[in-house]
Amino acid sequence: MTPASSFQCEVQESGADSQGNKLTMVKCYGRLMSETAADLKGAVKPLLEEGGRIVIDLGDVNYLDSSGLGALVGLKVSAIRQGLCILEFVNMTPRVLELMRISNLVQMLSA
Repeated sequence: MTPASSFQCEVQESGADSQGNKLTMVKCYGRLMSETAADLKGAVKPLLEEGGRIVIDLGDVNYLDSSGLGALVGLKVSAIRQGLCILEFVNMTPRVLELMRISNLVQMLSA
């Protein structure tokens, strides 16, 4: 795998959550960094417009740089501004959580 292709995300429609919201799961793998952040944004931005609940699983993201973190923040801000969906991040690895803690973004991204 080349560095530029070292990130993947799979989008799965999962029916509805417990409140009846459309539920979409986005499972991410690999290195979320400057070369790959656009891949995540490209996959998730259209989902924001559809509304519902979007859960981004970061359990298999083994590297995150400032551009990757910026992509997560940008998606969260877009979701909040549009008001059409609930965007959440789950299964954050200790390395990802540490970067968020250092950046004072844990509360924003885990809310």
